[in-house]
Amino acid sequence: MHLQQTKKSSRGSGGPQYYFHDLTDSVKTYLRQKGAVKVALVTPYGATKSDYTAVSTDRKIDGKTQKIIPGKVGYDRIQQGQANESIGESIRKWYNLENSDFDRIDVDVEIIDDIFYITPLGYKFSYSKKEPEIKRVERPLTFTQDYVSPFWREQISSLEKELVLWSLTEICRVVKDHITKVPHIQETDILRASGPLKHLGMALGPYVGKGYDCLTNFNFLDFPAYSVPVEIKRHSKGFSYQEKKYGREELSRAVILCAIHDKPNVPRNIDVVELDALCNHLQNL
Repeated sequence: MHLQQTKKSSRGSGGPQYYFHDLTDSVKTYLRQKGAVKVALVTPYGATKSDYTAVSTDRKIDGKTQKIIPGKVGYDRIQQGQANESIGESIRKWYNLENSDFDRIDVDVEIIDDIFYITPLGYKFSYSKKEPEIKRVERPLTFTQDYVSPFWREQISSLEKELVLWSLTEICRVVKDHITKVPHIQETDILRASGPLKHLGMALGPYVGKGYDCLTNFNFLDFPAYSVPVEIKRHSKGFSYQEKKYGREELSRAVILCAIHDKPNVPRNIDVVELDALCNHLQNL
């Protein structure tokens, strides 16, 4: 499957448009039945909400009301809607690609909770014959005893070693109190690790206590900052709220920050950051 950029020289009259090509039968059938489907763009950090809408051949978005109405464009496509840039521009920014016109963007499309999750897999610029691939990382923000995302490994490798050593040592100090079960210790005590985590690229937001715990920013390597709900848990097995979703308009996307990861089956689009695993990473430095 891929997106084909059109109107390469007409940015002043609406900018580049992106049409679907070679959709799988299941995705095409779903889009034709619905007429329009919301889009979540998968970034290097994972999925993020967007204002883009996948629209079938016989529908369009009314410019004034933003409602889906009958149309005769003749192509399945992604419409910009109220977004302030095209999906191509968003992909350029999230993946640090040069500011050139795309000829094609290879994508994967998954249907999750009635939303098209669109993952860029490769691209071709209009001026070039090269077709670079975009590496897809499964669970990109996960750091546990069993699995450390390559994205986390690259981020830690990019930091000054002394800063990493200090951060992980401080995290060891916090997680030790949870492993030894200090009397009456609360799960919010995990927030003592917020300083070291910020140095590693994970900046916890305020603990709000309703809905998600902390809206948190990840800022890895040279990529833009990424916001995602974070749930604070002593043990990851206590996590269940996000599986019921925070609200109809929210993605099924969150990160669990825990002292100990012991949840056997983690839902898709949920990452886990385990403090004990970060502490043990000291042995590898």
